[in-house]
Amino acid sequence: MAGMLALPLLVLAAAFTACGATTVAYNDRAVVIDGQRRIILSGSIHYPRSTPQMWPDLIRKAKEGGLNAIETYVFWNGHEPRRGQYNFEGNYDIVRFFKEIQSAGMYAILRIGPYICGEWNYGGLPAWLRDIPGMQFRLHNNPFEREMETFTTLIVNKMKDAKMFAGQGGPIILAQIENEYGNIMGKLNNNQSASQYIHWCADMANKQKVGVPWIMCQQDDDVPHNVINTCNGFYCHDWFPNRLAFPRFGQRTGLAAWDKPDFHRSAEDIAFAVAMFFQKRGSVQNYYMYHGGTNFGRTSGGPYITTSYDYDAPLDEYGNIRQPKYGHLKELHNLLKSMEKVLVHGEYNDTSYGNNVTVTKYTYGGSAVCFINNQFDDRDVNVTLGGTHLVPAWSVSILPDCKTVAYNTAKIKTQTSVMVKKANTVEKEPEALKWSWMPENLRPFMTDDRGSFRQKQLLEQIATSTDQSDYLWYRTSLEHKGEGSYNLYVNTTGHEIYAFVNGKLVGQNHSANGEFVFQLEAPVMLNSGKNYISLLSGTVGLKNYGPLFELMPAGIAGGPVKLVGANGTYIDLTNNSWSYKSGLAGEHRQIHLDKVGYKWQSHNSSIPVNRPFTWYKTTFAAPAGQEAVVVDLLGLNKGAAWVNGNSLGRYWPSYTAAEMDGCHVCDYRGKFKAEGDGIRCLTGCGEPSQRYYHVPRAFLRAGEPNTLVLFEEAGGDPTRAAFHTVGVGPVCVAGAEAGDDVTLSCGGHGRVVTSVDVASFGVARGSCGAFEGGCESKAALKAFTAACVGKESCTVKHTAAFAGAGCQSGKLTVQATC
Repeated sequence: MAGMLALPLLVLAAAFTACGATTVAYNDRAVVIDGQRRIILSGSIHYPRSTPQMWPDLIRKAKEGGLNAIETYVFWNGHEPRRGQYNFEGNYDIVRFFKEIQSAGMYAILRIGPYICGEWNYGGLPAWLRDIPGMQFRLHNNPFEREMETFTTLIVNKMKDAKMFAGQGGPIILAQIENEYGNIMGKLNNNQSASQYIHWCADMANKQKVGVPWIMCQQDDDVPHNVINTCNGFYCHDWFPNRLAFPRFGQRTGLAAWDKPDFHRSAEDIAFAVAMFFQKRGSVQNYYMYHGGTNFGRTSGGPYITTSYDYDAPLDEYGNIRQPKYGHLKELHNLLKSMEKVLVHGEYNDTSYGNNVTVTKYTYGGSAVCFINNQFDDRDVNVTLGGTHLVPAWSVSILPDCKTVAYNTAKIKTQTSVMVKKANTVEKEPEALKWSWMPENLRPFMTDDRGSFRQKQLLEQIATSTDQSDYLWYRTSLEHKGEGSYNLYVNTTGHEIYAFVNGKLVGQNHSANGEFVFQLEAPVMLNSGKNYISLLSGTVGLKNYGPLFELMPAGIAGGPVKLVGANGTYIDLTNNSWSYKSGLAGEHRQIHLDKVGYKWQSHNSSIPVNRPFTWYKTTFAAPAGQEAVVVDLLGLNKGAAWVNGNSLGRYWPSYTAAEMDGCHVCDYRGKFKAEGDGIRCLTGCGEPSQRYYHVPRAFLRAGEPNTLVLFEEAGGDPTRAAFHTVGVGPVCVAGAEAGDDVTLSCGGHGRVVTSVDVASFGVARGSCGAFEGGCESKAALKAFTAACVGKESCTVKHTAAFAGAGCQSGKLTVQATC
């Protein structure tokens, strides 16, 4: 039993005695539920990043994909946007979300945090915390710990009242407090306070008496005695807990920023990492994310994270199944569950077959299970184990009887689906969309009157506005004798800035991602007499990670702001009397709700375009069917969008993703990287960072007009906007071997196979949707055509009868169109 931790079982008694109560315990090998050791296969689905109407379908697909648990963070600043004012409605109805998990017969993992990171504004911490005297985020101090305990207790009590914990018969088997603190606690410049805080967190959590174990993510050092430390990373097979514990495995895939291409992590590599983890005695696996979803409203953090939080997850942003990732992992999950008793009870032995090749054998009750891993990223290997097995580079073969390979992580046998966007069939767009417009009322901000308050200094934006808007106005005035020509210089730590002098826009600029200190320079002309300078600072999501991230300033904090004349004249405005106002007039008026009495303008066949600070409105017919809906905003520049008053989030299609070497090569072999050198499998280089924006079906009204409202901040053209549905187009299975069942599916929603386009051996060129044939098989084409055309899904067994005359390859490729 090499490597086994001979530690006693620690049983946690449930704190409840309700009917149907479940006991949850753990030992060094597994979670123990009602006395049975269990493998937990979990996936992250964040309730605010979808809609309640989507939740049952997402959870059902996760279960059908072989998962038995759903995990989510709890989003403090979404639930308590203002101190003492709570929101548990709509997509923040957390109790409803957990009841949907329970209804599906799945377990749940409750990650309260309440610091969550999560590429979420301020890591989930409310900005209003900064208004509290003596507040220090995530250190040992009464103001922060008091607010954190109050919110944690609120969430726990909501779950208890709804009987959601396992001991009450509910689905929650694990709960998390804090998040990834071990990564930053040594960088907080106060080791004693950090240690006191993390131990306080554990004690506070355990006082809640939830009846299930508490975990801490990425807390490898200074681990409190009464919590379980867990792993979080791309590969966790070499990570082991330091006490009675079990590993948590976070499978991250990659996310998008406005200035970066889309990251992709291959199905082969994820499967490799998961299989390696279970080969090395893993038992609790969580995918971050299983469904990424959408950053509706102003929720995305980073900053500069796109509105899409698709994450290249097994379920895409809209809830569609992403193949082959979903199917390839489903096969792995089902195989692991079939071997559960052997994996969590069995004695195990590792045998080295030289560098980078290891065989692990589990034995239990007369059964044996074997794993063969090949960690070479450049060579296949042959391993003799009851026969000779070819193990491709960077892969794991699983032999549930230690004789026959049932699964190899590098051999994908499930279909590949190419998702396509289809034009709205109810009306012809964009021609059918009739637009009206309304200028943002800037006039009140073009003087320094009627602000919320005044200060003789340039204040930091987040603390000043408490993050109630992306925008903060800084306004001042000065007397000038005669006319004068100057250059205006503004130093800012914001993400963008607009400068107005005497009511005229004179300059604008935004920072590059990650470089949030920049200077605006703009030529200006001062009038004789009184002159007004208005500066609009904007943020695009707030810092969400790192030591002391809440101290990272935004806005024109401290400036300086100055005017420099050609003749050396210098006017420093930094310590002028500045008037402050958060937000835009249109935000305060809630123009996005399109209330009765708003005076929208129209000019029959035309509207002003490329006009900054403009609101646009149109009505449209909801696309037919049940497929996901998106709006194409390619003609727009930067702003925000709403449908029927529901926020779609920020848009910025004019921001082009950078060209990176990783766009030109994709190979699953070798360690996945999300930053630095060696990034691979990127798409979208040189293209708009995000062009399509999710419009959930729940936002739409069938059979009656729907309203799209845009706030165009930087100046764009809305007349190119159009709505599309997203569904499966081409579907392919490549590399099927004789005896395999080949399944093609159009993903439901009424889509059926319209044609079978390729059935051949030895296809070597092109990709799914554009395969160029090899050795054609008329028999296979006939069989698939007969079985599949007109069907939503079909299965055909690949037999020797399909072999084409003279074909050297026995592997069949089939391509069909939905």
